[in-house]
Amino acid sequence: MPRGFEELVAEAAAVPVDGWEFSWLDGRATEQRPSWGYARLIGERMARADAALDVQTGGGEVLAGVLRLARCTVAVESWPPNIARAKAALRPRGVHLVVADGDHTLPFADATFGLVVSRHPVATCWPQIARVLRPGGSYLSQQVGPASVAELTEYFLGPQPAVARGRRHPDGAAAAARAAGLEVVDLRRETLHTEFRDVGAVIYFLRKVIWIVPGFTVERYCERLAELHERIRATGPFTARTTRFLIEARLPR
Repeated sequence: MPRGFEELVAEAAAVPVDGWEFSWLDGRATEQRPSWGYARLIGERMARADAALDVQTGGGEVLAGVLRLARCTVAVESWPPNIARAKAALRPRGVHLVVADGDHTLPFADATFGLVVSRHPVATCWPQIARVLRPGGSYLSQQVGPASVAELTEYFLGPQPAVARGRRHPDGAAAAARAAGLEVVDLRRETLHTEFRDVGAVIYFLRKVIWIVPGFTVERYCERLAELHERIRATGPFTARTTRFLIEARLPR
């Protein structure tokens, strides 16, 4: 028997959303993964690196899963709900977690790391990346692209201006990297498929990924959520397009 709206809402509104893994959505939502395999790529780079830094590590989930880390591996996180999870995940791997301010300043000396990585950073401070890299060192990052899950944003907020839909473009990231003195050696982009199979999955996602619908609360959007629940029951999963890009930039020797 299908679960009712109130039950789905109550469950999704109560579940914790700290950390940066989405296993609670198993069986309730799916997201197509980029073909390049980010975890595999950073594993290959880590195996060859002497000193590496993971910026905005979240709960440390990706870094903790890398088979072989650099001899000296450091992670940075600033969001308080993630810090305890990251410490628990990374301490057994010998990774030192640094709690940083939220202004994207990296609290390290110049030319400290041969490799800097970051998965889905909220923002990239390219001058800081360039500053902490050693000559010949690389930055490798998988990032959220423009208008990602825009269908979900616009369901709740209505049509968005073109300037908003164009933010986080890979070409803009490449230009910013070059302006900071880095050489872009790889830039790939993909548009992928995402679907939400019940309204609880949508609520959980919006509580966790807070920039999709800024200021989202169940109470504020209760009417639209109820309409979405009925829509999913009548026509099937709510679908959206996710955009991702991979950028690798190197500091010249």
